[in-house]
Amino acid sequence: MVQKLDQKLPVANEYLLLSGGVREGVVDLDLDELNVYARGTDYDMDFTLLVPALKLHDRNQPVTLDMRHSALCHSWLSLRLFDEGTISKWKDCCTIVDHINGATNYFFSPTKVADWFYDSISIVLSEIQKKPQRGMPKVEKVEKNGTIISIILGVGSSRMLYDIVPVVSFKGWPAVAQSWLMENHFWDGKITEEEVISGFYLVPACSYKGKKDNEWRLSFARSEVQLKKCISSSLMQAYQACKAIIIKLLSRPKAISPYHLRSMMLWACDRLPANYLAQEDYAAHFLLGLIDDLQHCLVNKMCPNYFIPQCNMLEHLSEETVMLHARKLSSVRSDPAEHLRTAIEHVKAANRLTLELQRRGSTTTIPSPQSDGGDPNQPDDRLAKKLQQLVTENPGKSISVFINPDDVTRPHFRIDDKFF
Repeated sequence: MVQKLDQKLPVANEYLLLSGGVREGVVDLDLDELNVYARGTDYDMDFTLLVPALKLHDRNQPVTLDMRHSALCHSWLSLRLFDEGTISKWKDCCTIVDHINGATNYFFSPTKVADWFYDSISIVLSEIQKKPQRGMPKVEKVEKNGTIISIILGVGSSRMLYDIVPVVSFKGWPAVAQSWLMENHFWDGKITEEEVISGFYLVPACSYKGKKDNEWRLSFARSEVQLKKCISSSLMQAYQACKAIIIKLLSRPKAISPYHLRSMMLWACDRLPANYLAQEDYAAHFLLGLIDDLQHCLVNKMCPNYFIPQCNMLEHLSEETVMLHARKLSSVRSDPAEHLRTAIEHVKAANRLTLELQRRGSTTTIPSPQSDGGDPNQPDDRLAKKLQQLVTENPGKSISVFINPDDVTRPHFRIDDKFF
């Protein structure tokens, strides 16, 4: 319906629907401008929908982007790459740069595209509400959060949060990430390179000092969906638990997002032997390792983007912010079992609220699955007990999934500077 308004969106389009909202870290977007929604209170299930406003799918060679004005992992997008018809349709969503030689360059603006998209969605939803049809979802909330449009729909007895993100879709692989393909990775032999590099996106987010009106961020969400297939269930469980612990603890001031944690997990997959990561009963070791890795990245202000390692996602942090979060993380590390139990209790409380509202006849639903696989909504206490055992047996020591750099022939975990 949005496409039919002004024919801006491609007629034949490819949408990517991801389990989990933007706040869950499924896409590398800035969370500062997002309103806070609570599971149980505001919604029951959350998703992210990437909607290509433009597509560039006719190239077989590496895609070269104009990064002269941008930080690493970011780019401006000139409409010179597209035909005259596309330029004419999208002129009103561009910033204009006049060159000395008289030529005019139109740069696709993420903020203007987001404004147009929000206005268009609002018109469509208004039309739907004027002529409600049986089976159509009830629109409970529509909000613009920065460049993201968040919609909560009542679908049957469920409330579904959709974070809708206008993007630019590319087939192929960006030239800036070409060297990453030359390295060895944990997914080698498990999925094909063609599956991993089938495409990428530009999402509406700018760098720390970038121009919001012009700068887009590279996103490899399509590739990450494929890589997730190769991650062991025990490491995924540890990731879910770590995310549940830190997502609120480190939310203010903004420094660490769930996407940073996801990147650290992918680096751990590359760094550690596959037979070690496949251990089904090592979730507690992996959780402690992720916390230690997070602390290491914080203190050193270093978290490389998994696909473009030369891009450090934490270099802009101030020393004050780093030390504040490092102290918080040290508190978690000293008693991770208690923090995990607290996170579990928060989830259970949200579920109780959902069921209570359901009993009152509100449009709510039963507990829903979290993003990224796994179901931390109904956890047992085994992981917390295993954590407690490891910490108790190794008082005051650091347990990490870092392998011993001097011996990569067998799996290890580290306690202080000793490897086991």
